[in-house]
Amino acid sequence: MKISLAQLNYHIGNFEKITEKIIHTLNIAKAQGTDLVVFAELCICGYPARDFLEFQEFIDECGQAAQQVAQACAGIACIIGIPTPNHTPEGKDLHNSAYFIADGQVQAVVNKALLPNYDVFDEYRYFEPEIEFQCIDYKGIRIALTICEDLWNTIENPLYVTRPMDKLIEQQPDVMINIAASPFTYNHDEERIAILSENAKRYQLPLFYVNHVGAQTEIIFDGGSMVFGADGELVDELPYFTEAVTCYEFNKGETIKPLQPVTLQAQRQSDIEQIHNGLILGIQDYFRKSGFSKAILGLSGGIDSAVVCALAAAALGPENVMAVLLPSHYSTGHSVKDAEDLVNNLGCKSELIAIKSITEAFETALHPQFEGLPFNIAEENIQSRSRAVLLMAMCNKFGYILLNTSNKSEVAVGYGTLYGDMCGGISVIGDVYKTQVFELARYINREREIIPQNTIIKPPSAELRPDQKDTDSLPEYEVLDPMLKQYLEHRKSSKEIIAQGYDETTVRRVIKLVNNAEHKRYQTPPILRVSPKAFGMGRRMPIVGRYLS
Repeated sequence: MKISLAQLNYHIGNFEKITEKIIHTLNIAKAQGTDLVVFAELCICGYPARDFLEFQEFIDECGQAAQQVAQACAGIACIIGIPTPNHTPEGKDLHNSAYFIADGQVQAVVNKALLPNYDVFDEYRYFEPEIEFQCIDYKGIRIALTICEDLWNTIENPLYVTRPMDKLIEQQPDVMINIAASPFTYNHDEERIAILSENAKRYQLPLFYVNHVGAQTEIIFDGGSMVFGADGELVDELPYFTEAVTCYEFNKGETIKPLQPVTLQAQRQSDIEQIHNGLILGIQDYFRKSGFSKAILGLSGGIDSAVVCALAAAALGPENVMAVLLPSHYSTGHSVKDAEDLVNNLGCKSELIAIKSITEAFETALHPQFEGLPFNIAEENIQSRSRAVLLMAMCNKFGYILLNTSNKSEVAVGYGTLYGDMCGGISVIGDVYKTQVFELARYINREREIIPQNTIIKPPSAELRPDQKDTDSLPEYEVLDPMLKQYLEHRKSSKEIIAQGYDETTVRRVIKLVNNAEHKRYQTPPILRVSPKAFGMGRRMPIVGRYLS
């Protein structure tokens, strides 16, 4: 049997384009003699569809799209992911399902059993878990078909009380097929390989696994679909961050034969390389799927806006990026020059709008209220909010989307201005710690200097008051970032972090800053997710809670 894996980029709810893409892939595969094409989890509607799933019309559209796909399955079979009605009165209204389609008909329906309800996943909000399991027979091959999380209960601390494959193996299948929607994080590729390899070895069966690729708002899917032999050895690994369709000859008792050159990685991509590629895909799809093509950002001469500008130019083309220099009374001459040098290196568009007269107008208007009071954060934030007003005005006038340039370290401790530098349509590096931003800058410069060296080596500063440095308000980022990672990503308490050797006063201050800034994060744009624990829907904290850990 010839089995193809279709690693495709879907647009949630765009049924016409999704159906067209699936049928186009089927037609090509059929012409090449493929017997079975495997598509990803919930591919028929895109993942995650979230509360679209609560609309009956949306579910009906899914069914109609599946029927169009079925009509194209003459002389070829396919597996597609689709939400389906739960026909029993008890439980949730839907199942997260897979259709096995052949000869123009849905021959079998498999429902997902293990429904993730952690981090960015909320499948149990919508779907009822399956409790009965049945293999599928096709062309003399018995297939154990599972959906994503159904294979993930082999971990050291199982989240579920059952393993679907323990039931399916009793029916003596010849091969496992798993369709997935497994989001990207920079450490997830190796974890996936380990889990899937463990399944192949545990059940002594070859495994075909297909994943989504592409970004859906803040969630990025990196692809990396895989094929394993019954011994758990990796036979092939599809490319990351791009679409791909591959084909394999599979016969019972024989070694799987790839029908094209394999794309196994000689060595794993570094974390920074993966973050770089993931962010570019995230920017591209956010704009393409939103119907926009042009980005704007404020370019300060600092490293954060420089990295975001470089990523946007790589994602959208420099001709579609507008960098606006917005110097204030406190901006240094070298910052303006660094920003101008970056613009020249990238070839993007730019404008310079000085904000000194604008901030002075605000201060004059507020003079009766502020008279006799010292300069403080109020005047600092007027500068940041003046910049935001100008950038948003240009968005409205010229059809740009504003890119937010705050990094994860700043977002964590609230080192930013609401309605100022925290505004934007999408946050590009809000899940990238400041120390990682420096690594990204060096990676971007790996072949030639794009980001000026002075931008990388100078001390970070918001430049909202004379001689300001980030370290006036925060610990050094080399100290702050590991501390934040322990708290945010590993959920360590203050006592546990202090026990690791960190200064007690600093730890308690930092954790208090993180928790006190929750109200700011509720009002920030969606953040492209690249870490195991990003701010956004995957980390849900009360604004008014008193628990400071």
